[in-house]
Amino acid sequence: MALKAFVVEDNVSIRESLIEALAELADIQTGGVASNERAAIAWLTNPDNEWDIAIVDLILEPGGSGFGVLRALQGRKPGRKMVVLTGAANPEVRHQCEALGSDGVFDKSIETDALMDYCLRLSQAAAG
Repeated sequence: MALKAFVVEDNVSIRESLIEALAELADIQTGGVASNERAAIAWLTNPDNEWDIAIVDLILEPGGSGFGVLRALQGRKPGRKMVVLTGAANPEVRHQCEALGSDGVFDKSIETDALMDYCLRLSQAAAG
């Protein structure tokens, strides 16, 4: 069974490209998306929703940020992964994300392939 992702990204073209890449390159289906902090937290913390990995951008629509999403997911079920894909992946931001429980931080401009490799490894591990 394919892993399920939830994508938190307010840029529609980036979000759609990411969903397509996850399906094609890592056999991960996207179960939902959000473009703002409130919608992301509501979906990800709802026990009726199934997800294995949340991919979170830090800069979202006004009124919130990816940091709030990370904070809200600190108590997630074991085995659920949470990674950050951002254009602002400097050392301070990476440290802040890791302190909030992120399993990885990837820079949109130069580490998208590394994110896909990470997701593929997750998918392969889940398949056994």
